[in-house]
Amino acid sequence: MFLSGRQTEILEIAKAEGRVLVEELASRFSVTPQTIRKDLNDLCDGRVLSRVHGGAIFPGGTENVKYEARRSIAAPEKQAIGRAAAGLIPNNSSLFINIGTTTEAVGEALLGHHELMVITNNINVANKLRIFPSIEVVIAGGVVRGSDGGIVGEAAVDFIRQFKVDYAVIGTSAIDADGALLDFDFREVKVAQAIIANARHVILVADSTKFERTAPVRIGHLSQVHTFVTDECRVESVRAAAAEHGVRLVETARRQS
Repeated sequence: MFLSGRQTEILEIAKAEGRVLVEELASRFSVTPQTIRKDLNDLCDGRVLSRVHGGAIFPGGTENVKYEARRSIAAPEKQAIGRAAAGLIPNNSSLFINIGTTTEAVGEALLGHHELMVITNNINVANKLRIFPSIEVVIAGGVVRGSDGGIVGEAAVDFIRQFKVDYAVIGTSAIDADGALLDFDFREVKVAQAIIANARHVILVADSTKFERTAPVRIGHLSQVHTFVTDECRVESVRAAAAEHGVRLVETARRQS
């Protein structure tokens, strides 16, 4: 497809930051929001961006959006998801917390809990929780990804398999229309699969932009989790899959409305 100079810049911003917003782009390029919406519609029609409420995201294919950009995508939604998921976890529990910016939001929301044992392969989670004496933090060994502080690889998988915990909090990079949970790094996926297999109750946390994305590696399926916490489930086939498999669906946006 032919891209104008502005559309090319918009695409580069989306690649770097993961998400672009209509109002911010209109201000940046000194044009009307209607002009930006047309640009975004053209880019989405050309399948280089995916439309989301208020803007568009770079959906990716084989490479994930950079960590700092992921943190900024749907940040308020992730905080609400984190609070809702933490509310499902009682004191005196053991749990896994996996890699991801949304799982980190859950970790932050757990700071008021007592007598928790948290096993994690996420250095960021461990660093935030370690100073609280009422939370015991156990961190997996393995290869540390410099990009986001995630610990991956066979050593991490073997470590996780030593435990059987009450809860697991997992994220995903993309959710397919058939309920498949997808990610980008096969080493990370192996750890996530071990976490799912060794928890009594699995909580999936993912904001609604994950319905707009694709990723090449399969973690598993929605049917393998017990509770799915999101801001809004806009894909009816995913909602139907949750109902079919008895997955509790918690939508934070509906709670607030």
